[in-house]
Amino acid sequence: MDKSLYASRRRRNGITMALAYAATGFGLSWLVLILAVLLWEGFSGLSLSVFTEMTPPPGSAGGLLNPIVGSLVMTIIAVLIGTPLGIMAGTYMAEYGRYDKLTTVVRFINDILLSAPSIVVGLFVYEVMVAQMGHFSGWAGAVSLAVIVIPVVVRTTEDMLTLVPDTLREAAASIGLPRSLMIQRVAYRAARAGMITGVLLAVARISGETAPLLFTALNNQFWSLNLNAPVSSLPVVIFQFALSPYRDWQKLAWTGALIITLAVLFLSIVARILTAQRKTS
Repeated sequence: MDKSLYASRRRRNGITMALAYAATGFGLSWLVLILAVLLWEGFSGLSLSVFTEMTPPPGSAGGLLNPIVGSLVMTIIAVLIGTPLGIMAGTYMAEYGRYDKLTTVVRFINDILLSAPSIVVGLFVYEVMVAQMGHFSGWAGAVSLAVIVIPVVVRTTEDMLTLVPDTLREAAASIGLPRSLMIQRVAYRAARAGMITGVLLAVARISGETAPLLFTALNNQFWSLNLNAPVSSLPVVIFQFALSPYRDWQKLAWTGALIITLAVLFLSIVARILTAQRKTS
């Protein structure tokens, strides 16, 4: 090979690698800066009162108990609604209608829902529930979050069941096991870690959603577990407090953002652990 050509290629490779490292460092530097500010501001306002007191009026001490509880309640209801629907749809697509035209249509719509802006989901639930009921409610907020949960669970369930070797299905069929029992006792057990990971990823996805809740659950500065009325949620409180001119509210907003970030980090770590266990098993 011509030495000049070899040197030219090495030079271009060096320039490309330098640009790639520079771009990576530029992106990571902003990420580190954002996390550093979040940790500094969030931990400075973190105390026991954040988890034991209600959201305060301006100029008063308080905490985030009611939005934390409201977010937990709506998230749990959303997971209880969205997970069974997502698992059933994913199971049909992977086990019963893998090559059907209906599966292709459902997969296409599911991909659209995965990438759709969450505010569109909020507007949809607003028209379907809030406008018909005549008032905001925690139920509408939970349904809007469930609509976001469903496509995530559908995709992960289908992918995990598709990865289960067909030899396991054939072995179950060879001993006369019906398909429904084969799915429950063989396919689900083999794909269990991946399916749980999908549910955890869905929870992480909805934990910081604000736009759907603004159109459905709205907010409530007081303690209320009445899901037929507006319910407080942590993302909405962070949004409102961060935009306020009051320093104490802004401090609580940073603390709330830290809580959500740590919760999502925890769920992501658990999902990674489950994924690693599945690969080694």
